[in-house]
Amino acid sequence: MLLPIHQRFLDQAKEKLRQDLRVRGLLAGGSLATGTMDEYSDLDLIIVYDAAYREPIMNQRLLIAEGLGKLLSGFTGEHVGEPRVVICLYGPEPLHVDLKFVALEELATRMEDPLILWEREQAISKMLESTSPSYPYPDRQWIEDRFWVWIHYGATKLGRGEWFELINHLAFIRSAVLGPLFSIGNRQLPRGVRKLEQSDVEGWEELKETIPQYSFESCCHALRSTIRLYRRLRQHSDVLAKEEAEHAATAYLEKVYASTRST
Repeated sequence: MLLPIHQRFLDQAKEKLRQDLRVRGLLAGGSLATGTMDEYSDLDLIIVYDAAYREPIMNQRLLIAEGLGKLLSGFTGEHVGEPRVVICLYGPEPLHVDLKFVALEELATRMEDPLILWEREQAISKMLESTSPSYPYPDRQWIEDRFWVWIHYGATKLGRGEWFELINHLAFIRSAVLGPLFSIGNRQLPRGVRKLEQSDVEGWEELKETIPQYSFESCCHALRSTIRLYRRLRQHSDVLAKEEAEHAATAYLEKVYASTRST
């Protein structure tokens, strides 16, 4: 559902970018590309430029963003590992827009096929037709090699009473491990915990049990639930289990629980 606020911004952005001869086109990803937008959707846009102008474009990406509308606030995406992105809030009616600046040749490496909103001379169409998207899937062995270290870390926070840190740590595991594996098991793309609530999936109760409240008992229960769900999701895979690490971490968690409850 493309709302008037979305359409107005897109129309204005296309008009502004056409005037910049360095720009080869404007694409859309995310929910606009998949036709799943709603009233809460932001815009994920890709500004494709001529690689000959890489340095000035990258230096001016905030300035370019300012020219597309009333920019209330904007910043580059180094914190999420993507400096090519400018994360923007436009106004006066607030609209979140992510602008990704990509050289034409960089389109060959992509996670999805974007929607072409406007282009010059069919160069983008030809690039997309000659290459294919590839969505990154989690490396299960990479996860297994780290998971029990993360569980031990959580147990140390449980023993010390650092509830805020432990709650945050469990959220990380849910986003980086459980959510993606849960999605894969339900034949969905592994996008952390994004839109799991809107999906037709099984096993909700197990995943909800990994969300703790601010208490010792709840945090311990969430850690145990995290372990239990991971073990289930790990089944029927070719992962080389870190059995000694698993035993050490889980035994330590139970030791922390027992020693804390006895004091």
